[in-house]
Amino acid sequence: MTHDSRVKIGVLGAGKIGSLHAKVLCKTPDFELSGVCDTNLWRAQFAAWQCNTVATRDYRDVIARSDAVIVAVPTPLHLEVGLAVLKAGKHCLIEKPIAASVEQAKQLLDAAEANNAVLMVGHVERFNPAVLEAIKHIRGPRFITVERLGPYDPRMSHIGVVLDLMIHDLDILLTLVGSPVESLEAVGAHLLGEHEDIANVRVRFKSGCIADLTASRISLDKSRKLRVFQKDSYISLDYGNTALKIYKKKTPVIKSLKDIEIIRPKFPKTEPLRAEHLHFLDCIRHNRKPWPSGEHGTEALKLALQISDELTRYEVSDYTQTRPLIPSWAQDLGRIAKTVGKDMLRGD
Repeated sequence: MTHDSRVKIGVLGAGKIGSLHAKVLCKTPDFELSGVCDTNLWRAQFAAWQCNTVATRDYRDVIARSDAVIVAVPTPLHLEVGLAVLKAGKHCLIEKPIAASVEQAKQLLDAAEANNAVLMVGHVERFNPAVLEAIKHIRGPRFITVERLGPYDPRMSHIGVVLDLMIHDLDILLTLVGSPVESLEAVGAHLLGEHEDIANVRVRFKSGCIADLTASRISLDKSRKLRVFQKDSYISLDYGNTALKIYKKKTPVIKSLKDIEIIRPKFPKTEPLRAEHLHFLDCIRHNRKPWPSGEHGTEALKLALQISDELTRYEVSDYTQTRPLIPSWAQDLGRIAKTVGKDMLRGD
């Protein structure tokens, strides 16, 4: 493959995210979509028909005809499929979370290194233009709040809301703070499936920064917001609307709203998934380490699993008197979560 040639890229998994990858890739001149694979052949054929490529049930067929592969299969299959891609010497963009366990993630990292292949993790929120702009203005954050709310998606029932949704924000959080985690507290509840559907986490960093995160998949309305408090400024970021506001003090003492400057930075409204693909392409052509590298994906996974372990101690859905570890505030959250969940499902 020369620098001037198109990169042949295949998509493994024709679900919601895999099909979206395929649609964006087939409109990108530097890529040639080599095929779409899914165990549900009809689904693979539909995605392939939309993108004028071939469909198959066997992922090895797509790997064989590709220079690079996007792995968008369910998380429990990431290790098997990802290893097949990397051991074939093909570059791999694997959807988040990188794997089901840290040990599996390390196996993928080792395979990428052994076969000189690029391994990138699909933390697409990094490529949200509002995030890219916000990073320029964040220095020494002291307190961060994050909320990521959305409706239930049965296709993700095999994992909890932490690995499904919150992991996006954990990756961003680790990037923004740049400090080791000192401790965390987490509480959650499962309402619709076997895994937690709502979770609230407080993470303390060694730098002194504290972050509060809430993730829920029992809301009918979507909300994805991040707020950063730092010395003399407050930054408000809306992922969904690609909006960013920065509030700064004009004077040491605030006497009125006139003493606060509100900045709305201008930035290009690029498509995050397309930006992610182009970054992957650049890493392939120039043998560069991806920004959301396998190592970064592993760190986000490690923190997500630590939170999941903490949630098993403070699972409020099935609280009984035989679980004395759960404090009163967690019991209250459990009752609130059940009530809110029922109201949301009714559409109230």
